[in-house]
Parts: sequence; C-alpha cells; structure tokens
Amino acid sequence: MVESGAPIISEDNPTYSNLVGRVEHIAQFGALVTDFTLIKPGALHRANGGYLLLDVRKVLMQPFAWEGLKRALQSREIRIESLGQMYSLVSTVSLEPEPIPLDIKIVLFGDRIFYYLLQEYDPEFSELFKVAADFEERIERNADTHLLYARLIATLARKETLLPYDRYAVAKVIEYSARLVSDGERLSMHMRSVVDLLHEADYCARETGHVVVSASDIQQAIDAQIRRQDRVRDRLYEAILRDTLMIDTLGKVAGQVNGLAVIELGNFVFSQPTRITATSRLGKGELINIEREVKLSGAIHSKGILILSAFLAARYAKNQPLALSASIVFEQSYGVVDGDSASLAELCALLSNLANKPIKQSLAVTGSVNQLGQAQAIGAVNEKIEGFFDICAARGLTGDQGVIIPAANIKHLMLRQNVVDAAAAGQFQIYAVENVDQAISLLTGLPAGEADVNGKYPEGSLNQSVAERLNELANISKSYAQKPERNDKEE
Repeated sequence: MVESGAPIISEDNPTYSNLVGRVEHIAQFGALVTDFTLIKPGALHRANGGYLLLDVRKVLMQPFAWEGLKRALQSREIRIESLGQMYSLVSTVSLEPEPIPLDIKIVLFGDRIFYYLLQEYDPEFSELFKVAADFEERIERNADTHLLYARLIATLARKETLLPYDRYAVAKVIEYSARLVSDGERLSMHMRSVVDLLHEADYCARETGHVVVSASDIQQAIDAQIRRQDRVRDRLYEAILRDTLMIDTLGKVAGQVNGLAVIELGNFVFSQPTRITATSRLGKGELINIEREVKLSGAIHSKGILILSAFLAARYAKNQPLALSASIVFEQSYGVVDGDSASLAELCALLSNLANKPIKQSLAVTGSVNQLGQAQAIGAVNEKIEGFFDICAARGLTGDQGVIIPAANIKHLMLRQNVVDAAAAGQFQIYAVENVDQAISLLTGLPAGEADVNGKYPEGSLNQSVAERLNELANISKSYAQKPERNDKEE
C-alpha cells in the first residue's frame, strides 16, 4: 500500500551519517570495495519533500551533525560525503554520489534554553530556523479545564490499558496537577508526570484488589513517590527534633525568628526551617550580611539585605543619621544562601532587636520585602508551610503555631490534606500579610503603629520603640562627634 501525502520522519539518532547518508564498503580479499548498491540514504533523503523531526539536544551532541544539517539547508542539496575523506583521515577510493536537491521542513524540538543559546551564539540559526513556537506548560484552572482534564485522564487510562478512575480519583489527580505548578489557579501540562502517577496508582489499586482506582490509591502513589526521595529531608528533620539544629517552636526571643529555606533535590522539593538572628549596636549605617562576608551569599540574597538598609533609612532616619551597625545571619547554615524570600523574616528579626520586643517562636515567616515594606510573593510556599508544620506536628500542635506568608501567595496554596485538616481544626495557623507592619504585629503581639503627619508613632507601638532606639543611637553618635580630642600635653 502506497501512502499518500508528504513524508513525516523522526530521527532518534541524528548522527552525521544518519542525517546525510553514507557509502558503505565490503571487505573482499583484504580490500574494501563498494558499488552504487551500497549507497545508504539518510533521514534527509527519507524526509525530502516533507518534514523531519529532530531533538535539538541530540543533534548538538553528535559530532559534525549540526554543521552538516546547516550545510544541507543552506545549499538546498544533500551531498553524501565521508567524514574520513572530508578531513583527509583516509585515502580509500570511494564513490562520490551526485548531490540531491533538498526541499524539506526541519522541526527542532527541545527545551527552550537551547533556542535561546543558539539564537545568541549561532549567527546562522535565525536565518535557517525562522519560526519559533514556545508552548505553555500550564493552563488556567476552571470548570471547563476540569472537564477536559477528566477526559484526558480517561484517554490516558485507555491508551495505557489502566483501570478506570472514579470521580474522586480524578479530582485527586487534578489537585496533584495544580500542585506540580504550585498554583491553585493553574494546571500542569507536563503529561509525563501525570502518566507516571496514573501507572503507580493503577499498580496500588490492583495490589489491593480494586476494580476502579480510588482517591486513596492516588494518595498512596503520591506518598510512595515522596518516600523514595525523602531520605535527606528526614535526616534534617531528625537533626531538628534532636536539637542538633536549633529551631524553637515555643516561647519568645528578641531578635530571633524562624525562616524557611528551600532545598531542591532533582524533582523533590522540601523546606528546612532555619533560625535567623539579628544584632545591632552603634555604628555608621552599616547592615552586615554575615553570609556575604564569608562569600556564602548569592547576589539576590545580598540585594535583599541592601533593601532592608534602604527601608530602615527611609522610614526611621529621614532627618537624622542612621547611626546603626547591624548583623544578620542564617544560624547553622553551612552552604550558599540565595534568594530574597527570607528578607521579610530578616527585617522582622532586626526590628525586634532594635525595639527589644520578643518574637513568638511558634511562628515562621517567609516572604520578600521591598523598600516600602510591602510583602512580595515568593516561590515554593506550599513546601515552606509544610516543612514548618512537620516539625510542629512532631513536637505536638498547640494551636499557636503557624506560618506567615505574603498575601500575594494565597492563590498558590495547594497544601497537603493533613495541613488543611489541622488548619481547619484550629491547630495550625496560616497568616497572609501585605506588609512588614502586619507581620511584626503578629510576631510580637504588639501594634506596629502608623506615623502621624509629624512623623511620630503612637505610644506603646513597636515602631515607636524602634524610632526611639535609632534616635538614641544618633544622639550617642552626635555626642561622640562633639567630644573634644584629648590633649596628651594637658594631661
């Protein structure tokens, strides 16, 4: 049967010879001989007049394949040449087939990073590949996409010969898809992850004798995926529970707050609660990032510390020198710290130290902050909440424990069911804040206070205590500046 239409060829091993063809040889009486019957076509020959699909990463990994492909496209002909003869490595007499006119469409697919790199570093790339298609990795989550996703799950189940899924299992898969993109309003389009989950859930259902996959089978498959990768997380949590890593979940301490760092190991992401401390003394407006001083701070983290310095000066020292020297550090951190998602926690620790007001250790803080004191969204909010919850749950939930997050992250919440149940029962709290004043009020239990038209803060407010301390430091600095130098002759 002769197929009609243009050929569509996919080359899984795009070596130079597999793309442009080759001339093979036969050994006869100790000599290599060939004839026209040993001319073998390449993928360009088979796809001539149609379409050739290539994985760009595989093409770039094969020696001479990328240059051979570009040469064929530029000359619009396929020329079979031996690499050995081309580079004068062998002198065997061989056939030289006439070039064949080439009329083809090449489709390169792969990670978008390869497109950007080739666009930047290969001047011929934009001339040969003019049409770019950047596919979205997630879709909006609504009633219509829920229905489409349910149909997709049914199609995948039939295609992979899996057991059927009940409605609760489908809902669980949709929740898992939203969690993959860390967004309650979006769904993932990464089908490999979804298919893998469906296969594992099907296995769990068959092992328990189910004829239909249920939500419990989906959850069992998710738990199994985590269990296979959580060794490092468990060791870190064990160190915290054994007080090797110091994390308090009870009591109050001034200048100390629980931050939340994120560790990513392959596809497994988890949070490690980290103690952040701040100290202050008389100085010249220096805000010392100890991680930066020892070259363990990334550029974004260092930027976040500088923003804190700008916030303090703008709010409390508009008309006086900022006579402050402060130090901020991630305690018991022995690797590189990067990102600005702890800047809200760092600012709260510093304000607590300046005001000499203790912070509740039952709360953890995550969030970025800008020069205006506004809380900004951060990534991995679900993992951060769950990380602190796991430590609190292991020590016993009291109802006072919780996590403070930016209000902008509310739409990203896709928490584990045990965290949702604990929050619904009032055993664990999740607070969403819009600025640093709301966060410090929750942490200290004191009103932050808002300045009046004269720049004065209400009596008893935390901001008043901070302003008074900075004013005290400014006066001390001024007194030292006015003190006359000691005259040794007079003595």
